[in-house]
Amino acid sequence: MRTGQWVVTLILIILFFWSATVHARQVFGSVSDAETGRLLSGVEFYTADDRSLSDRGGRFVLSTSAERLIARLPGYRPQQVEIYPSMQIALQPFTPKALYLSFWAADLPRKRQQILDLLEAADFNALVIDIKSSRGHIAYPSAIPLAREVGAQRVRPLKDLEAFLNELKARGIYTIGRMVVFKDDLLAKNRPELAVHTKDGQVWQDREQLSWCDPFNQQVQDYNLAVAEEAAQLGFDEVQFDYIRFPSKSDLVFSEVANDQSRVAAINSFLSQAKQRLASYPVFTSANIFGYICWKHRDGKIGQRLVDLGERVDYLSPMLYPSGFPRGIPGYSNPVQNPYEIIAISLLKAQQLSGLSEVRFRPWLQAFKDYAFDKRQFRAEEVMAQISASNEVGSNGWMLWNASSHFRLADLVEDPKPLEEKPMLAETAAKKGEMSQLSKLETEEQASPL
Repeated sequence: MRTGQWVVTLILIILFFWSATVHARQVFGSVSDAETGRLLSGVEFYTADDRSLSDRGGRFVLSTSAERLIARLPGYRPQQVEIYPSMQIALQPFTPKALYLSFWAADLPRKRQQILDLLEAADFNALVIDIKSSRGHIAYPSAIPLAREVGAQRVRPLKDLEAFLNELKARGIYTIGRMVVFKDDLLAKNRPELAVHTKDGQVWQDREQLSWCDPFNQQVQDYNLAVAEEAAQLGFDEVQFDYIRFPSKSDLVFSEVANDQSRVAAINSFLSQAKQRLASYPVFTSANIFGYICWKHRDGKIGQRLVDLGERVDYLSPMLYPSGFPRGIPGYSNPVQNPYEIIAISLLKAQQLSGLSEVRFRPWLQAFKDYAFDKRQFRAEEVMAQISASNEVGSNGWMLWNASSHFRLADLVEDPKPLEEKPMLAETAAKKGEMSQLSKLETEEQASPL
């Protein structure tokens, strides 16, 4: 480059930063709970050119030239508001009570309406919607070139997703976009260089005959990050990452050597990138994790380590299905006979291991037939016991899982037993001695319906 061109370039750079500095302004404000008026600390404020956290007195300061800011704090609805020199922001506390709308059920108008009717009748306020399936289909019209290349747009059950989201928002429903990340049959089989392989070089398939993509591969991560950003652009309140892990089979081949450290680093890297990429949208991030991860310091050979995950997403969603605890937990060898205790004690253990507050957890609860013990249907008694446990421990709501989105109003509206009629957790723990055993449970991860 000639000297004159260098000078011009330098001048333009100086002018750019001078202009940004000149137009930046100091913004002072405070943030409080909209219902109680309590000043809130730790609220994240984000603009394109600055970030800030509110202090113990609820105060925050920004130096920004932006017109709008985003305010986020777990336990409250995210907000995007216009910027003024002096601001008083009130965040609305929110505790999701969610049903699940599956990828295929979303394409059935009658099923959609049934779900909407159930939400209203049961006084639920949130809906989890599949936006990317384990087969790799993306549920809405996507602009991502790789999605079209691998056939991820051949099935689109949410062609009218934007209108559907608008309807849900008009009803006050909190929307969670669930996307399956590394279990992606279409991407793995159409781009085998991105897949998980067997030792003989074949693209590996799991028990469902579905293939997975390599979590180490940055192109795989970038593809899923693009899907997550599209979900945020569409207006979801939260983007939820499922199958955010390695396959639990041990003799597979990846692009890097897989061990405890490298697996955890790969999962952490993806979630960190996702949080950064979605920071400019009024959206939360969450991750679905195995139930037994709540009990383990190690990664369970799948890359999920509780203490690391909490630093990279807003909410952790352990899949606490009693049927998914085939070895039980200390003091309770038959989980389906003790759904209340399985949920409550697992959540307490997760808080203990992670050091996170209860508001950072929102569990998946079982609303499907048992497959591991006595094959019982999970009806009102079992469902309400789980909900009661989650409420007592203080998690940020809960989500009911049924793979077919088959829910009955009779199982959703019966009042749980008053909490005073249940043995308090501390008393139960002292009686059975399980709290002294919590840190001793070490077990291999088990397959989950999710």
